Amino acid sequence: MPTRVDLSELTLMDTLDLATLIEVEAFKRYDLFVEQIGSSTDAGAFFQSMAVNEKKHADELAARRAALFGDTPPRVKLDDIFDVEAPDVGSTYRNMSEYKACQVALRAEKKAFEFYERSLRKVAQPDVKALFEELRDEEAEHVRMVEEIIAKLPPSARLDTEDEDDTSMRMGF
Repeated sequence: MPTRVDLSELTLMDTLDLATLIEVEAFKRYDLFVEQIGSSTDAGAFFQSMAVNEKKHADELAARRAALFGDTPPRVKLDDIFDVEAPDVGSTYRNMSEYKACQVALRAEKKAFEFYERSLRKVAQPDVKALFEELRDEEAEHVRMVEEIIAKLPPSARLDTEDEDDTSMRMGF
């Protein structure tokens, strides 16, 4: 998969900016899943813990970036993360099932792992390489965790949830 981000040109600042954007997007996605699914199921509880985890990572990366580079404007743009980790547009939707939400999460985590794995072959700077190794290993753990949740889901988790408004309209209310 080609990327708009030129890995050979990434500086440590660019890497921190890109990683921060990735973590922020993941936090927002998992937070949305919790909002839609709730946190009372295994998948919902997982999404809630991942939202907290991704937010913590984003905060840590942003603090690391600020300590090293202050408020130097970033060169990496939000659009760049769609090549890296963000789910495809339209893959999440209102009332999606737990199973489908887990599938979206799994694809995004695998996409991030693959990006960091590929990046390690092209990045020469030792500090950037070390950060990408750390992030790749975290993504591998996330993939494992999502796969475990999917394996535990009951068959009913494959059904999209119904919107109360949609139900009342079908019932003639």
